Amino acid sequence: MKNFILRIIYKIERMVALSSQARYISYLKKKHCSIGDNFQIRGDLKTITIDLTRPSLITIGNNVTINSHFSLMTHDFVSGVFLHLYNDFIPSSGEVRIGNNVRFGINCTVLKGVTIGDNCFIAAGAVVTKDIPANSIVGGVPAKVICGLDDYYKKRQTLCIEEAFKYARSIKSRFGRMPVPSDFWEEFPLFVDAHNINDYPGIPVKRQLMNEEIYSKWLESHKAMFPSFEAFIAAALETNVL
Repeated sequence: MKNFILRIIYKIERMVALSSQARYISYLKKKHCSIGDNFQIRGDLKTITIDLTRPSLITIGNNVTINSHFSLMTHDFVSGVFLHLYNDFIPSSGEVRIGNNVRFGINCTVLKGVTIGDNCFIAAGAVVTKDIPANSIVGGVPAKVICGLDDYYKKRQTLCIEEAFKYARSIKSRFGRMPVPSDFWEEFPLFVDAHNINDYPGIPVKRQLMNEEIYSKWLESHKAMFPSFEAFIAAALETNVL
């Protein structure tokens, strides 16, 4: 009877915790997971599985973002197989450490005994079974380092331009209208910088840049490739300036 009541209490406690991101993070900390500043959960909280059988084995750094269908495990149950074959129970657990400034795509799993270094991106669908060094782009099942963060940063600086052009062309083709600035809530750095930022109140620049400190530094250092939205669209659609 006591175990039944405890299970009911646990279910109610978890249900309340999953009612908001703030409550869930508070719940994890209350269970003694070590979680740094600015931990964010994107997507549906109800799809998140963080193994709390051994919360003292979980350490998550600052500026970490997880996504829908994220799983983190501090144990497995291979013991169940051993029991039926060898009549022996052998426990299996391991610490999970996630460093600072780590982002996960959707459907990612981190298994027991794994350390992920600082400044890593874990691509959608990855299953992390081994340690990941800092400054890595990671993907696959099992997850492997695809390339270093610096190399990928340089590639993205170029690739994002043609991607934005294709997106602009798709808007005109699919919707039968000309693109407008608010369509480019993520591509805005191509045509927005300190000299014209006030011209685009419909673009959530501050929100995208996450905080006031980063926003201020970005305004100081960023120089847009195109002097205006019109110039960007002209290049994307290969037409004269509108």
